[in-house]
Amino acid sequence: MNKRVLIIDDEPDIILTLRMALEQNGFRTDSYSDSILAYKNFRAGVYDLVLLDIKMPNVDGFQLYQKIKRTDSRVKICFLTASEFYDEEIRKEQGFDGFNKELFLRKPVEITCLIDTIRPLMDLTFN
Repeated sequence: MNKRVLIIDDEPDIILTLRMALEQNGFRTDSYSDSILAYKNFRAGVYDLVLLDIKMPNVDGFQLYQKIKRTDSRVKICFLTASEFYDEEIRKEQGFDGFNKELFLRKPVEITCLIDTIRPLMDLTFN
């Protein structure tokens, strides 16, 4: 059974790169470049993991995280950020300072790093 990943990022080129890499590694993907549309179409139990950009117009990644978790508390979330310091000050302000830094991937993310990070999150073997 293929694991399903939802990619939410306002940059279409990032979405395309992530989709291609994930699908080449056996994952099924869906994606949205609009955070509001992504949330409107999000359904509990459909996805194993959400790759979520932090800085997006309208609804940022932290706000969207809270909405998604209210809808599906079991889905795993991994944040994407272009920030060199993983938005530490913003995380503290938003109440996310206790989050594991490994759940914050810096863009552009290396594909091997992405796969190595998300597989354990979804309890996948490397076979």
